[in-house]
Amino acid sequence: MGSHTDSKDPHPTTQAGRDGLAALLSRPERAVVALDFDGTLAPIVPDPEQARAHPDAVPALAALAPKVASIAVITGRPAAVAVQHGGFAGVPGLEHLVVLGHYGAERWDAVTDTVTAPAPHPGLTAVRAELPTLLDKSGAAQGAWIEEKGRAVAVHTRRAADPEAAFEALREPLTDLATRHGLIVEPGRMVLELRPPGMDKGVALLKHVRETDAASVLYAGDDLGDLRAFAAVDELRSDGTPGLLVCSGSDEVTELTERSDLVVDGPEGVVRLLARLAAQLG
Repeated sequence: MGSHTDSKDPHPTTQAGRDGLAALLSRPERAVVALDFDGTLAPIVPDPEQARAHPDAVPALAALAPKVASIAVITGRPAAVAVQHGGFAGVPGLEHLVVLGHYGAERWDAVTDTVTAPAPHPGLTAVRAELPTLLDKSGAAQGAWIEEKGRAVAVHTRRAADPEAAFEALREPLTDLATRHGLIVEPGRMVLELRPPGMDKGVALLKHVRETDAASVLYAGDDLGDLRAFAAVDELRSDGTPGLLVCSGSDEVTELTERSDLVVDGPEGVVRLLARLAAQLG
């Protein structure tokens, strides 16, 4: 599974992936195309606030969106931030786009340009108050920094002197902190995110596919959090809904590469895939 392919047309390396692609191409009006944001539509950068969608992402999405039932961007970011960093608002052709932020706790619809969301989890306030002291006490965490995400808070170690050592040193104390306040820790690529339980990319994807009554699904991601969405596609496949699993290639997360039907070369490869699909659908 998961060998790299980025030729003129996408060629999944598994039979399940080929079936998923064939189903999408034969009945695009009942297909959901779901995508992670960071590392999939937007290149990974040291400062997440500087992340922006690949310059060809919006044109490719706008070409594909009218031909499918829905395009869903599923991200841990606040929905409004993903919309801003993606440049999704007010784009002709993107009426079929939704952004499911905070793993589906928030939803932005292109048609209305509005975000709907429940109240934030009360444990986040306590975690925010305790995090700076916890980081100060951890010598290995020097250079780690806190990202405020509204309905979650993340600790990044990519800027630390030894990013992997800082990540491992913080995993246990952050998990203890999260547990005390009714939250969970979601590990990613040099980031540990503390957020409420009950929502993940798999839950968000299953809900959206079922609401859309989709007959096929494509999911593209690059990080550990995307494994939940991959598992959701496996569940849909077992229930008779074909699916295609795409990995936005990363040497940092080999588990995703091994589970995928098609591996492309990062956000540039994802954007090329979307544009090819749009062209194949005419």
